[in-house]
Amino acid sequence: MKEIIENSLQKAISYSEYRILVKELLDEGKSTGLSQSDDLLNYSLLNDKRMKRLDKTIKVSEETIAKLKDVKEPQTWLVLTEGWCGDAAQNLPVINKIAEENSNIKLKLVLRDENLELMDGFLTNGGRSIPKLIALDKDNKVINTWGPRPVVATKMVADYKAEHGSLDAEFKKDLQVWYNKNKGENVQENITSLLK
Repeated sequence: MKEIIENSLQKAISYSEYRILVKELLDEGKSTGLSQSDDLLNYSLLNDKRMKRLDKTIKVSEETIAKLKDVKEPQTWLVLTEGWCGDAAQNLPVINKIAEENSNIKLKLVLRDENLELMDGFLTNGGRSIPKLIALDKDNKVINTWGPRPVVATKMVADYKAEHGSLDAEFKKDLQVWYNKNKGENVQENITSLLK
């Protein structure tokens, strides 16, 4: 796994490079990922708007900033993502803002579909769910992982699946409403609870 992580880190890009990549692909009528479809393109367009808004509006809490001061050693947060993923669009801007608060934290992103070996080492309930944050120490050893969504949203998904069997458009709309109301607070709580 160490070699897979190091190979992925060599291909990794910054958050700002990721935002540019998504935008450039959208300008060409494409989404990230190996598969292309009208649905994925439409999700990507919507997510680009979400991320643009969240980049401007997300605020890191004083409590989060205080906890981030405990990170004294360099670490890298390697995140698997794709532009069409709704959870990634809601969570990446928050993760980026958190990482910006401590110069010891370096945020790097890779596209899931181009890094399946890495993704398959960090599955969630057997699935390639994203975003997936892999926190690495200065020697690229895994400290912790997080994803694909904050604890409250994860419970919402599990409860809905238990009752209805699968997620439908109505639930996905409700989840986006929850994300908008929560303003990244649950993500901040989850990420800071993992800090070493």
